[in-house]
Amino acid sequence: MFNIGDVAVYPAHGVGTIESIETKKVGENELSFYVMRIHDSDMVVMIPTKTSKNVGLRTVINTKEVDKIYDILKERDVEIETVPWNQRYRDYMEKIKTGSVYKIASVLRDLCVLSEDKDLSFGEKKMRDTAQNLLVKEIAIVNEMNEGQVQTRIQEILT
Repeated sequence: MFNIGDVAVYPAHGVGTIESIETKKVGENELSFYVMRIHDSDMVVMIPTKTSKNVGLRTVINTKEVDKIYDILKERDVEIETVPWNQRYRDYMEKIKTGSVYKIASVLRDLCVLSEDKDLSFGEKKMRDTAQNLLVKEIAIVNEMNEGQVQTRIQEILT
């Protein structure tokens, strides 16, 4: 359950603030919705309160979890499956859509490891940037840091 003013994470869109909780009539039913403004894009989304957990709406991570994210990014002994890029793209996109910071971190790590051996496709580069952006935004909020500082820290880990 979220309250007005709570900061939350909506999968694949990122961090946002619950601006209101509204009731709307949908067909014969009255449904309650969280109205959330996404920080990065200023987009407003409405998420049914009853199914918010099913769609992956979650609280932001805590500071202890940030270290776990950094540990995932530091792992270099990972084996990237040899599959066509479009299948890898679908698999990674599914991970991002879960909203799990750990899965997002693994996507970013894997794409960075992969880029050491071959050029990434346009879609893979865009996905890498998306994964990094999602992590930067959430870590910056959790640690009350400037996004640039978080970006620099992640780049140091990945290079």
